[in-house]
Amino acid sequence: MIERTELYINGQWLTPSGSDVFDVINPATEEILGRIPAATPADADRAVAAAVAAFGAWGRTSVAERAGYLSRILDGLTSRAEEIARTITGEVGMPLKLSRRIQAGLPAAVLESYVKLLGEYAFEERFGNSLVVREPVGVAVCITPWNYPLHQVIAKVAPALAAGCTVVLKPSEVAPLSAFILAEIIHDAGVPAGVFNLITGSGEEIGEYLVRHTDTDLISFTGSPRAGCRVAELAAATVKRVTLELGGKSAAVILDDADLPTAVKSVVGACFINSGQTCNAQTRLLVPESSYEAAAALAGAAASGYAPGDPLDDKSRLGPLVSAAQRERVLDFIRQGRAEGAELLTGGVEPPDGLNTGFFVRPTVFGRVTPDMIIAREEIFGPVLSIMTYRDEADAVKIANGTRYGLAAAVWSGDTERATHFARRLKAGQVDINGGGFNLLAPFGGCKQSGYGRELGRYGLEEFLEVKAIQLKE
Repeated sequence: MIERTELYINGQWLTPSGSDVFDVINPATEEILGRIPAATPADADRAVAAAVAAFGAWGRTSVAERAGYLSRILDGLTSRAEEIARTITGEVGMPLKLSRRIQAGLPAAVLESYVKLLGEYAFEERFGNSLVVREPVGVAVCITPWNYPLHQVIAKVAPALAAGCTVVLKPSEVAPLSAFILAEIIHDAGVPAGVFNLITGSGEEIGEYLVRHTDTDLISFTGSPRAGCRVAELAAATVKRVTLELGGKSAAVILDDADLPTAVKSVVGACFINSGQTCNAQTRLLVPESSYEAAAALAGAAASGYAPGDPLDDKSRLGPLVSAAQRERVLDFIRQGRAEGAELLTGGVEPPDGLNTGFFVRPTVFGRVTPDMIIAREEIFGPVLSIMTYRDEADAVKIANGTRYGLAAAVWSGDTERATHFARRLKAGQVDINGGGFNLLAPFGGCKQSGYGRELGRYGLEEFLEVKAIQLKE
């Protein structure tokens, strides 16, 4: 068992002031994988004080110095990649072969992108008699979720450090172990004391305490809409900078001239990645009415290739859900889908064959889903795909935009220009066309109740920068 008994504060591993702990559960075995300390408000005060004290010097470091530190952190991530992948597979349940590429590989790629960006980004610009400078905001609080635990951390911590901010990180207590590995890597990289601080605890206690804290300047939060609303409410009292990424109900629209088999196969994969526990998962498949029967058959066949299995088995494509509570939540949505009259094409609430232990759910596809159904409106966060039909493009746009979310979407068409025109009509922060790949330099974030602010690339860096105009006398 992985036992972590200390918090990383002011460049040191310190014993927390309380004695409470959190157990980390392996979702495939239901056994205790690890244990972490539960920080107290007094521990949070120590972490914030360390970040405040370190900010003055860190904020004045040169761009080249900060890039050097990030490069050394990158070396650490790379050298410990297998350990990171196995740790996160144990915490979250993603199949190990995918964790190596996504849970360990993606954070390293994001960090590398910021090392390169620091060599190109203009922190100062001249406009007439004005020198416009971009300066670090101050002490950044990064509160991250469990589904992509290290990627979500790096997507916040890397630009924060690159900008010159100091950081207090509070990872999810459900999957926190990779954050401790990162703290060790940052320490070994020689990052000055107080620049990065790690405390663990619940969102309701420690997360909220950090958001309310009068000495924190910025909150970067990823989580549920309910929790995001609470963060925004609490931060308003001190007028803090806030960025929120709160989930989605992403639509993949297949137009009538698309390659239907290719599109459906891709959408099923984009829905089931990480067992559907992905904020931008393509969970609504929109097809013309005339294509429904063919799309339903194709989706059912594709889903059959995602049989749940042991995450450590290289043949497994679908692992467990993260917890018993999450499994029950997903099963309840499946029950509601059947009760509302959706056509169950494959999957369901029965346990997967041969998997009596672990929080596994059958990959499920519903057909004949209508926009008013709960499974078409709410973020399920499990391997559940809803197939919906539309009459024409205007109807497709209306259905795709007809949720409270606006994080991501996808369009498939034989005509890229047509697809691009359609994509411009969608209310989403990111739209893939014909399976367009993920771009680390493109902005990631949403609109409506998916939140505000952006991560990745220069857009993510600028969330941690304050703009100042210095007027010069000519």
